[in-house]
Amino acid sequence: MIEVQNLMRSYGRDPVIEKVSFAVQKGEITGFLGPNGSGKTTTMRILTGYMPMTRGLARVAGYDVYTQSLEVRRHTGYLPENPPVYPEMLVEDYLNFAAKIKGVPARECKRSVEKALSATGTLNVRRNVIRKLSKGYKQRVGLAQALVHNPEVLVLDEPTVGLDPEQIIEVRELIKSLAGAHTVILSTHILPEVSATCERVVIIGQRQFETDGDPPRAYLAGTVVAQDTIQNLTQRMRGADRLFLQVEGPAAEVLQKLGSIAGVKNLVLANALNGNLNRFEVETEIGRDLRRELAQAVVQSGWGLLEIRAQDLNLEEAFLKLTQETQA
Repeated sequence: MIEVQNLMRSYGRDPVIEKVSFAVQKGEITGFLGPNGSGKTTTMRILTGYMPMTRGLARVAGYDVYTQSLEVRRHTGYLPENPPVYPEMLVEDYLNFAAKIKGVPARECKRSVEKALSATGTLNVRRNVIRKLSKGYKQRVGLAQALVHNPEVLVLDEPTVGLDPEQIIEVRELIKSLAGAHTVILSTHILPEVSATCERVVIIGQRQFETDGDPPRAYLAGTVVAQDTIQNLTQRMRGADRLFLQVEGPAAEVLQKLGSIAGVKNLVLANALNGNLNRFEVETEIGRDLRRELAQAVVQSGWGLLEIRAQDLNLEEAFLKLTQETQA
């Protein structure tokens, strides 16, 4: 549904994004994740026809962004970081206006507006002036204008920025409800945003490139450093399996005993609790489940085993590892 190959965009002498390639399948919600300044918004603007690329290929809903820009816009709904609303208009009037300029036939405008109002939970404010709405409702109205022509693809750039926690949860649930009926690409630098709403993730980070001149000149540009499901990405990035143990026993003896078990790569005292009650973090060889051996060693030593659980690498750790590595 979205296909990007070797996308590049320059401002002045050096590219802001370079060799950006990724794909989003039909019906998916994909997070486009990266630090501030990595080129997320630039990429979103190219995909929606708001900005031309310098080089590369991008297709949305089967249409070429460069040569078939109008068709791309007909099949795409775009919510930029600042919702494109007219504050002096009524919500319903604004959506009617948006439907008309997006090419919705006059006989279908009313039904399309009703559907967008219902989908975004804005039926109760349809006759309100937009400037009097809360920021959360303004964001919903912005999403309604992106949906009003029933596009195949939705491009959302930082859709929850500036919202309070309750509004963030509401907008996240709304976005999740769009999966299947729409293909959604969600640009953000907020990691919980991706974990809560997305099935797959594309991570963009800065890395160093060189010009072809003589002598070559180095520059930093945003490029895709990983794309996968969140689960696959975190599993692929971890260098070891991790376990957490809570043991009632002398810390020094526990460290010595458990650290000698074959397959344990690292064992540290995470924190000491009351008396001999301690928490330990264990790194083991990938794919080697040592829970039985660890539990047996604790019990045979006469200590109390209160907890043993596996801990995956989380998205935040994978993101930091990927983006920090590419800046060198």
